[in-house]
Amino acid sequence: MAKKQMLSPILVPEPRNMTIAGGTLDIAANKLIVMQAAPAHALMFAAQEAQRALSEFAGVTWHLYAADVAPADSIGLTIVLEAGSDLSDIDRQAYRLSVDAGGIHIHAKGEAGALYGVMTLRQLLRQYGKSLPQLRVDDHPDFARRGIMLDISRDKVPTMKTLFDLADMMAELKLNELQLYTEHTFAFQRHPVVWAKASPMTGEEVMQLEAYCRARGIDLVPNQNCFGHMRRWLIHDEYRHLAEAPHGCNTRWGFFAEPFTLNPGDPGSIALVEEMFDEVLPHYSSALFNVGCDETVDLGEGASKADVAARGVGRVYLDFLLKIHALVKKHNRTMQFWGDIIMEHPELVTELPAGVVAMEWGYEFDHPFADHGAKFAASGIPFYVVPGTSTWNSLVGRTDNAIGNLLNAAENGLKHGAIGFLNTDWGDNGHLQPLPASYLPYAYGAAVSWCVSENRDTDIALSTSVHMFGDPSGVAGRFAYDLGNVYALIPGRLHNNSALAIGVITAANQLSDRLAKTPIDRKVYASVAKTLAKFEAQAGKLKLGREDAALIRSEFAHAIHLAQWGLARLQRLQNPKAVQDAKMLKAQHRKLVAEHNKAWLARNRAGGMDDSAAMIKF
Repeated sequence: MAKKQMLSPILVPEPRNMTIAGGTLDIAANKLIVMQAAPAHALMFAAQEAQRALSEFAGVTWHLYAADVAPADSIGLTIVLEAGSDLSDIDRQAYRLSVDAGGIHIHAKGEAGALYGVMTLRQLLRQYGKSLPQLRVDDHPDFARRGIMLDISRDKVPTMKTLFDLADMMAELKLNELQLYTEHTFAFQRHPVVWAKASPMTGEEVMQLEAYCRARGIDLVPNQNCFGHMRRWLIHDEYRHLAEAPHGCNTRWGFFAEPFTLNPGDPGSIALVEEMFDEVLPHYSSALFNVGCDETVDLGEGASKADVAARGVGRVYLDFLLKIHALVKKHNRTMQFWGDIIMEHPELVTELPAGVVAMEWGYEFDHPFADHGAKFAASGIPFYVVPGTSTWNSLVGRTDNAIGNLLNAAENGLKHGAIGFLNTDWGDNGHLQPLPASYLPYAYGAAVSWCVSENRDTDIALSTSVHMFGDPSGVAGRFAYDLGNVYALIPGRLHNNSALAIGVITAANQLSDRLAKTPIDRKVYASVAKTLAKFEAQAGKLKLGREDAALIRSEFAHAIHLAQWGLARLQRLQNPKAVQDAKMLKAQHRKLVAEHNKAWLARNRAGGMDDSAAMIKF
């Protein structure tokens, strides 16, 4: 009987080179996974991952074996770690995977490459089960460092299970760097007041997560902001005196009612930063450390006004950055820092100390990664490109912007020699978007940072459906893709934002000002309402091959309900004469907040939940 024609492999990332040989390999029971390395234990985790994948998707148990004496007909998978010296970081991640009539073979020069070969095998097994296509894959990444940064300070601090699951997802996507953006959500022993209501990460939990990540080839890089974005510290009486503007001030973003940035001229500021570093860093083994230092927008508007007037805001900023760098060097780390402020003062770039790494961030599809990348390349300062998922301030995502932003970063980062690619997932204004809304941009970011030439035009909706949502039909991935484009149905461009999110998080007395420049036709509102209703009906019917399938369906449903609430507030704003039942609206709001809290606690700690719920305006 002729065998059914096989579908082409669906992989994320798509490999650099793949040749389909024709024919299949039927997965038989009672084979061995032979590890060829010195020592063999260097391949233990990769081999165990292959063992789990074979059990899960092919229903067989293949035992591990290290001695080179097994009969050829007993071997199902061979994993070879080739000896090599003076390997580059790219070389260590390269692999060859072949499937032929004699079995499955993975060759790599580094442990990371062996693991990535196994992850490609895992995706093949998920798609084909017990009958694999015969093929050969030769693969290596464009960027040596490829990662995700998750915001755990506005306001979600994930449970350990959520973080472990994220690390597993990252390993399959061939990502090797994880950062947890932190302002106040580490359990500082000397500074308990700043995290008292935040359910922070403890030092023990950081070390547990690091060990889990390390086994999966992921570098857990500490990320602690320590210049701007210090509001969560400076609002407390113990620290307010260290603020640039203790009682707020005018900034280019408007009036800040609360303190935001440390006063660089107060010796107590750098002393506080030193205490922070001394507590945080011993829990990490990474050689890197992201100190933040972005968006110091109130610098020069308060305590340092005279100094800035005399020397310039760039010089005052750089001098404090250099003090921070000295503390980082004390801990024998390489300092990463957000590059936005120094890019505003390019004349100072040459004064940056050797070895620092600039993080060139930008979150719109047309961010000038080309121009800024060229400037960093000319300066000799190593840099990452740092795009984002576009899910924050959106409720359900901004798919087209995310894909444009991620591709822009990958293409221009590769062109100008960026050493890394970090896909950021922020939580501005309450972190109202559900984690699964980020799965598709996680996957696309992983794909284009692995090999932009092969993944630029990949069908990311399909591959996300198969490998992120466990839906081989492609429906779930297309649902997430299209839901993430609802923002584009409302005309008018909003940077790092969507009109629907603005409708949720903006107080009623400020809402008209937020959208004054983009008046919206009532017919548009009606069309968006119908579209959201269709997605709401579809969310409950998604067929997801995951243990958290019911949770994902409910998370998407809740995000849609938030979008509908935002849309309704925009509609009421435009038509104030519309009949409004105050009691009914209050009941809807209470129900929405209760739904928010239930979804929150399914993946996250209780701290921050009430602050986030308060962002859902009535």
